[in-house]
Amino acid sequence: MHSFRRDRPTRPKTKIIFPLSSNVSPRLLWLVVLGCSTAVLASTTTLTQAQSESTLRQAEQQLIQEYALPKAPARPPVYRPQRATPAPAKSAQPRSPKPASRAITPAPAATQQVRRSQPPAPAATPRPRQAPRSNPATPTSVTENTAPLSQYILEFNRSPVVGNRFRLQGIYSEGRLGFTRPRGWQVQSVKALIRFQHSPALFANRSNLTLRVNGTSVGSVPLNRKQSQIGSVLFDIPPNLIQNFNELTMVAQQHNSATCSEPNDQTLWTEILPDSKLIFNYTPQPVPINLSRYPYPFFDELSLEPNQIAYLLPQQMSETWLTAAARFQTSLGRFAEFRPIDTSLVESVDAVEGQRLVIIGTPEEQPALRNLDLPFAIAGNQVLDGNQDPLPEDVGVLMVTTTKDSGVPVLVATGNGADGVTKAVQALVQSQNRKIATGQGMIVSQLTEAPTPGLRQWPRYLPERDSFELKDLATSNNQPFEDVTVRGSAAPPIEFDFRALPSDRFNRGNSMTLRYSYGPQVNPRTSAVEVLLDGVFIGGERLTSEQGEVRKALNINLPENLITPTSKIQVAFRLHSKEPPDRCSGIVADQQLSGTVHADTSFRLNRETSVQIPDLKLLQAGYPFTAPQDLSSTAIVLPDTPSETDLLTMLEFSERMGRLSQAESVALQVYTAGTFPSQDQGKYHLVGIGTRQEFPFPEVFQAGGFFLSDVFSRAWGGGTVQALPDEDGVIKSIVSPWNRDRVILALSAQTETGLERVRQILDKDPWFFQLQKDTVLISSNQQDPAAYDPEGYELKFLQSSPQRRIENASLLSKASRLLQEHWYLLPLGILGIAVVLYGITQTYLKRATVEDKK
Repeated sequence: MHSFRRDRPTRPKTKIIFPLSSNVSPRLLWLVVLGCSTAVLASTTTLTQAQSESTLRQAEQQLIQEYALPKAPARPPVYRPQRATPAPAKSAQPRSPKPASRAITPAPAATQQVRRSQPPAPAATPRPRQAPRSNPATPTSVTENTAPLSQYILEFNRSPVVGNRFRLQGIYSEGRLGFTRPRGWQVQSVKALIRFQHSPALFANRSNLTLRVNGTSVGSVPLNRKQSQIGSVLFDIPPNLIQNFNELTMVAQQHNSATCSEPNDQTLWTEILPDSKLIFNYTPQPVPINLSRYPYPFFDELSLEPNQIAYLLPQQMSETWLTAAARFQTSLGRFAEFRPIDTSLVESVDAVEGQRLVIIGTPEEQPALRNLDLPFAIAGNQVLDGNQDPLPEDVGVLMVTTTKDSGVPVLVATGNGADGVTKAVQALVQSQNRKIATGQGMIVSQLTEAPTPGLRQWPRYLPERDSFELKDLATSNNQPFEDVTVRGSAAPPIEFDFRALPSDRFNRGNSMTLRYSYGPQVNPRTSAVEVLLDGVFIGGERLTSEQGEVRKALNINLPENLITPTSKIQVAFRLHSKEPPDRCSGIVADQQLSGTVHADTSFRLNRETSVQIPDLKLLQAGYPFTAPQDLSSTAIVLPDTPSETDLLTMLEFSERMGRLSQAESVALQVYTAGTFPSQDQGKYHLVGIGTRQEFPFPEVFQAGGFFLSDVFSRAWGGGTVQALPDEDGVIKSIVSPWNRDRVILALSAQTETGLERVRQILDKDPWFFQLQKDTVLISSNQQDPAAYDPEGYELKFLQSSPQRRIENASLLSKASRLLQEHWYLLPLGILGIAVVLYGITQTYLKRATVEDKK
């Protein structure tokens, strides 16, 4: 931030020019001068009486939009991470709804059942010093070393790649796992405890297991266990090898003979047990907090644990706080992408434990601001500038600080009015404004709203135009796709996303022109290039030239029924060398074999807009709530007195929509049932949240099909039952009764427990991406099911509402689609046409016969 000088504006000088003429009498000239002077004096007197010093200063501030900063900046806040402790036990007992305007008990966030950081073990009893060992793979005990300040254990079964089995098969096999190093860690030592089991047929003198970290070998152990006994080895990893992003590679060389092993022998295997682990001994480092580093430390993409965010509840719940909190959580979802976030609500600053605290609201709504060490002073429920003057109500203020002995970072978005608070949050939400953020305090006086993107401008999906090239698509790092080369006979396929928009319907005539190159020395009899769409082979050809080819073109048809919002295209080079592999080892020199996919590979699509609503399967891509991607067509409506579960469900839905969208800004709106304007009912796609009794749109549960009613009753297919208790969650979508092109999504239940289960489904990917049809009933026999537990929840899918098609297609295309969907009408149509033609023919023949007789 810059310090601006505030100079009082000079008043304009009055200058009167008289024409010089000898015909003007002196008396007349005197009267004119006297009249003008009197008018100027009267005007000046009136202006002086009308404006006070404070009013003039405020008008000046509004004019130049520059405000004085504190003359003596406070000490920069430093975040000192505390040792992580296991999460408190979670309770799934039903919570009674509490109005948001009163104290709300903090809710434990539903997270995956993962092992958290462990406190340091007590120091071991001193032992006599031993000679250093040269082999880092010698089995040792973790407790032999003096424990540092903190210790973290990362088990292999945390990775979906491992699960319950991680097998290395063949003569030479590699397995890779990735992990990160959180910011603020000064790693003292790292150990890898590898537990393994191998085939009893392995020949010990020729079989071994090697561990590599970021390409550097750190140790090896022979595979010499008898009768498949479980082996355990502790590898020491040099701390200087650990980076922000790391790759752990396990290499198994396996032979079952002293002379020659068959490469495809099924007895050549080694399994890495899922309870293997990485043990980090580290010292937490103090981290200066600066808005230029946002979102860190409030969100750390390198964290090994779910990022924990706590919102401080305001004294009085308002539409401004609801909208600002939802937009902020949406932006966190965009940062997180696939990484988990735990969100909770707290009543006071002292209730925060190991979380990042976010305070949104004016000083009147958040009295706790007065007790924090902030760069801007707060007096009389107002934020003051450097001259101790209150800031205007439409000016936002962003500040960062710490509490709890610098153990809790605090982000403050405040202002002296609702417009200021909204502007402060929006400055962090919009990427263009976030780039210029810096310092520990920032005044947001001017903010240009980002333009709303088009309905079909989805950055992570196929471009709007029907003809484009591969370089127009983005990689996983949001960078344009470039030429990619792979080498070797076992090269992995080149893969890229080919996501269709959820509203796309593809007709025949879609094509891909693959432009590729391959090097010499390939065996043309056995080498080929293949193209697969979601693992389904759709085209390919044999590589015919022994000298290689450059930028060869291959035309491939893209089946219209295979292109979906989750599609991926794989280009696989099946390369084989002219030299035969070694008969015993199966190894062949193949690094001279190469294949390249060029970025000018082109695509031509034949598609139109056609989609049926409601359909919860579309929600897996965020549709229709993420069209446009800034969520400007979506509004969330809560009960007038939202409960804790209502608020957490609102934040969870906002976060999910952030994960599924990508835009320069967030324009999501949040209302309560009492503040939602009735004239806007048909303007938005609506998301209603609350138990059935407090649900803001009772029309959803009064429509045909499945619905809830009083005294725990539910109806479906003409039958009505009463359940005691009814703790199932309900997700239901219907066409809006106020606009047939909009939908209403209901996140509801009969009880708070059921609504909590709805929130957990939105939070956990394995369950969220199962949604389909228009109604989902969610039940569970567990208090807090794990994300990867296949029996954690039971989902029942119902189709209870009539669907409506939204499309932008030609009449011929509509007729074609109608025949495709209702093919059984085609024989009837042919028969009907034949009967009509037969009748016409018979009539004509009868007339011809009558005329001949005449």
